[in-house]
Amino acid sequence: MRRSFTLCSIVVHAVVITAALIAQVVADGALPTPHRPTIFDNSQFMPVDVKMPRPRVAPQPRTSDGPTVSGSTAPVVAPPGLTQETGREGDVSSPVVDSPIGAGSGPPSDIPGAGIASVPPPPPPEPVRPIRLHSGMQAPVKTIHVAPLYPMMARQARIEGVVILEAVLDDQGRVESVRVLRSIPTLDQAAVDAVRQWRFTPAPLNGQPVPVVMTVTVNFTLR
Repeated sequence: MRRSFTLCSIVVHAVVITAALIAQVVADGALPTPHRPTIFDNSQFMPVDVKMPRPRVAPQPRTSDGPTVSGSTAPVVAPPGLTQETGREGDVSSPVVDSPIGAGSGPPSDIPGAGIASVPPPPPPEPVRPIRLHSGMQAPVKTIHVAPLYPMMARQARIEGVVILEAVLDDQGRVESVRVLRSIPTLDQAAVDAVRQWRFTPAPLNGQPVPVVMTVTVNFTLR
């Protein structure tokens, strides 16, 4: 059954193909003309008029009492708050007081010291350090002498000798401080108390009195 169906199918297909070939051979008339290809190089395009938008113009400012002012026009009137040049803008050592342009303008007159530049006071001069008395200086002269009080313990022990001290004098010849260089323990304090009460003439240096450091001696002698 299946074999007979296959044979019938082959016969039908052969008949259909044979009929198609015979129909093409027997048919009369010209063959159809193929379409002509379009050549884009020779084609003409229709021009289109495209209008560009107009550029935007910024609105010009208008003054309340004058004509329209353009933003690119150079100003001919000084703006408010502009100060006059003094020629010392780059000088930082001297303060400059700003004065607005225009008559009647300036700080209020009822404020004390208004418009006056405040200059800081100069720093106080550094104190002159005492210098040691040397041969090129005139030695101070003692104007007030106070004799030392002989300590009772040293008198009873019959202690004698010379106490050497270093005294610092100010520019007026007053004794500021005393330091013991050569000591006799029982006599040191008496010598220091006496030298603190001494007074000298000022020691000049280049015509100006200066503080000095000098060496003094106190002699303790029993009579």
